[in-house]
Amino acid sequence: MSFKTILVHVDESKHAEDCIRIASEIALAENAHLIGAAMTGVSRYLYRDQTITDNDPGLITHMAFLRERADNALQKFEPLVRKIGVTSFEQRVIDDEAAGGICLQARYSDLVVVGQIDPDEPSPTILSDFPEYVLLNAGRPVLVIPYAGHFENIGKRILIAWDGSREATRAVTDAIPLLKRAEIVYVVIFNSNAKEGVHGAQPGADIALYLARHGIKVEISLQATGTNLSKQKVDSQTGEAQQFSGMDIGNSLLSLASDMTVDMIVMGGYGHSRFRETMLGGVTRTMMLSMTVPVLMSH
Repeated sequence: MSFKTILVHVDESKHAEDCIRIASEIALAENAHLIGAAMTGVSRYLYRDQTITDNDPGLITHMAFLRERADNALQKFEPLVRKIGVTSFEQRVIDDEAAGGICLQARYSDLVVVGQIDPDEPSPTILSDFPEYVLLNAGRPVLVIPYAGHFENIGKRILIAWDGSREATRAVTDAIPLLKRAEIVYVVIFNSNAKEGVHGAQPGADIALYLARHGIKVEISLQATGTNLSKQKVDSQTGEAQQFSGMDIGNSLLSLASDMTVDMIVMGGYGHSRFRETMLGGVTRTMMLSMTVPVLMSH
């Protein structure tokens, strides 16, 4: 298993260079092809429906302005990629809105790298639910880079949030190229007795053996939240199990990541998207809003 094509979203944000650098470092380690994609912000459906035509000078001028912004965003891409040492790369300006365009490009990539939305740096062409929408619609693992902090050499100490779900299973499988290069991987299970028939007699043993067969160094950590661990409900919107506990799992996960000094979290992403409405599960929402290290999610 390896990443052969990595896609990174490039915009004019001051945080874009971190996304490019991290994507480049992964591409270099994996000997992968790297694609930097900048979107103009205009939906491709406007072209399909001929809403935008060559007969409207105002629209032509506006589109030229949007393409120029995308071109400007990509000016930082090639110099940084070459400096890091990646030799197989390309950059694309795409006439589409950010989330839809990245999701379409992701169909032909192994990994997508995007930035967390910075509330202090709003964009006129990127909606506030951009990372969430990409997670739920790309069909590929998404590595989200926090806007706060600077992250060197990510992936040395990785925390896996394991609950035995389909989403977590896919996230772990998608992350194997990164897990194999890690110095240590912590598999964390919260409230292992909350769902019957999921973790077996020895919670964590099966996933530890699976990862060990890939040559991954694993440690299992069983964690509890709250006092009444037997009660749970299922979110009717997302299907994610929600515990009745004094401290929600999302905040517990962030606290544990700090205590363990990990530099990446791998977890399943729960939720659904209908039209442009994004509904996330509680833990996924907490991570999207409050992540302190890069998080690789799969849905």
